[in-house]
Amino acid sequence: MKLLAGLFAGFAAAGASAATYYVSPSGDDNAAGTIDKPWKSFAHAQSVAVPGDTVFFRGGTYAYTVATSTCATRRAVVSGIDLNKSGAEGQPIRYWAYPGETPVFDFSQMKDDCRVKGFNVTADWVHLKGLEVTGAPQQPENRLNHESWGIWVSGSHNIFELLNLHHNMGPGLFIKNGSYNLVLNSDSHHNYDPYTSNGAGQSADGFGAHVGVNQPGNAFRGCRAWANTDDGFDLINAFSPVTIEYSWAWQHGYLPGTHTSLPAGNGNGIKAGGYGGKYVPNGVRHIVRFSVAFDNKVNGIYANHHPVEIDFYNNTAFNNGTDFNMLGIAPDGSPINFGKLRNNLALQPKSKLKIDGVDSAFNSWDLPLTVSEADFEAVSNAGWDAPRQPDGSLPVIRNLRLRAGSALIDKGTDVGLPFHGKAPDLGAFEYSGKSK
Repeated sequence: MKLLAGLFAGFAAAGASAATYYVSPSGDDNAAGTIDKPWKSFAHAQSVAVPGDTVFFRGGTYAYTVATSTCATRRAVVSGIDLNKSGAEGQPIRYWAYPGETPVFDFSQMKDDCRVKGFNVTADWVHLKGLEVTGAPQQPENRLNHESWGIWVSGSHNIFELLNLHHNMGPGLFIKNGSYNLVLNSDSHHNYDPYTSNGAGQSADGFGAHVGVNQPGNAFRGCRAWANTDDGFDLINAFSPVTIEYSWAWQHGYLPGTHTSLPAGNGNGIKAGGYGGKYVPNGVRHIVRFSVAFDNKVNGIYANHHPVEIDFYNNTAFNNGTDFNMLGIAPDGSPINFGKLRNNLALQPKSKLKIDGVDSAFNSWDLPLTVSEADFEAVSNAGWDAPRQPDGSLPVIRNLRLRAGSALIDKGTDVGLPFHGKAPDLGAFEYSGKSK
């Protein structure tokens, strides 16, 4: 109760005019929108909320059966929810799960015969928190299209926090355009596009960002992607810099929940760049740091034919087809490796790396040391989907945490990021035994 009271007090302090509303699957849009007389629909809540307001969604299932518009053609795109009303700087409109409850937005019953965006977010300055999004569908009779999407984003300055995105027939969350969107402490898993026109599983990523030029500041932080049929994180066709940090990706390229390979599923943990295998003269420099990729069918951490260096700092990869693959593309279209790699860690032999010619220093493979399971508290593919901490951050698990005395401690180089001790450790996790 103290926590809840403090939460409401914080909203009151944010602005005297800010209002708090409530929505429930059993509510009524003609009601007052109070906690004991909640509204029923997201659309009605959006029509009333103004910058600075908070809308709490009570637990339960919000099932959608029809889109907000009709399919003009079988190749058209429609939405279950159009989130198109903006907040303002310092006064976002918050659409949050009621504390301790889980609102589930289920689009699986939609029968619209074209592509579907579960949430179509064109607004700026909105904050979604604690929502579960599932079931964005494809129709089996319509094989003319690629994926649908759980959440599609083309607004700016939005926060997508503590979302659980799963069993959509396409990416869980996809940033098409917009700047300074933060995807924070969210999970995207078991997404599979069985009816995609170029092959089952070809397009269901966990998270994607394909933003245009002059759209900086998009970031994925503290996110997990697993058991998606294509890639965990996909930055192909991103023409503005994107950051992926403190995030984990595993078991991609398979039928979800199995190791049955899907031929069309790419199977990369973090696909950090590229422009469809073509050279472009205005490629941008993405950042991947403090992240882990393992048990992916093809590559753990992958440059994907990117035309310029990507910064890879303090990442860990193991048990992938190839742990680090820095395949780039030269102006004449020929293959060349690109990447700036510092303080990274690979558990397998160097044969599991494709890094020849890149700017590589202070990584486990550059130093005169041998990496073994004895360096870690535990090494396992299991346990990474454990419950998050109370504040929503990633769980603290023993996997890949360095043991006391490991030769990997203090063997990195200062790249301007936080570390403990004399120098950064290798890999995604600083040794927990250091004093802080």
